[in-house]
Amino acid sequence: MVSKEGALKGRAAVMSGIAELHYVLKNKMMGPHPEPLQVAVFATGCFWGTEKGFWRLPGVHTTATGYCNGYTPNPTYDEVCSGQTGHTEAVRVVYDPEAVSYVDLLRLFWQQHDPTQGMGQGNDRGSQYRSGVYPTTAEQMALAEASKAAYEAKLGRPITSDVAEGVHFFFAEDYHQQYLAKPGARPYCSAQPTGVQLPPLSEWAPPGVDPEGPLKPKLSEEFWREHGPTPTCTIGVPNDPIQWPQ
Repeated sequence: MVSKEGALKGRAAVMSGIAELHYVLKNKMMGPHPEPLQVAVFATGCFWGTEKGFWRLPGVHTTATGYCNGYTPNPTYDEVCSGQTGHTEAVRVVYDPEAVSYVDLLRLFWQQHDPTQGMGQGNDRGSQYRSGVYPTTAEQMALAEASKAAYEAKLGRPITSDVAEGVHFFFAEDYHQQYLAKPGARPYCSAQPTGVQLPPLSEWAPPGVDPEGPLKPKLSEEFWREHGPTPTCTIGVPNDPIQWPQ
């Protein structure tokens, strides 16, 4: 992993040429986003499949691919892939907490990949493919840390995912946004779902969180049985959001 001192210097200019609207959901990617929408950030390896998994969830307003938890300001894709920026490929998720809970998002995050693989996922190796969850509020942070401990115990081996708040998210180039939905896309995703389920919130809720309160999951066990992550879970499935209940 590159050091802060050894990282590329980057640039002050932000990424330009990015479409205003999400290619599938047709909502603004960068905002502003109306209340009560909230923001969450996740990384499960290659961001193409990660993004598709999240944009298909009921209650998700928009998503975007990008780079986070590194040192170089406004990096390019080539710079991130060089390993000299410290970033990982990540996805920014804007969601309606009245329709989908952060706990539901965490469940998709943990179950959509193998969070024990260190600097990589599947055949993709390098710091840009590392796993991470990047909370944007103290409430998200408490849930992320507690869910990590619960999922690690269920897996029976150490989780290597970053859990860090206050990291900056840089939007990726336009051709990476909703890549798997666009004509000519290469159907590829390196994520390695383990098939292990995140335990119920009642078993790992952090202090002060009522498992039956406002933060409780909105998606049922039936939903996860039908639409939960499996190998190649973002390839060969429709691009449209999952309609639930059906």
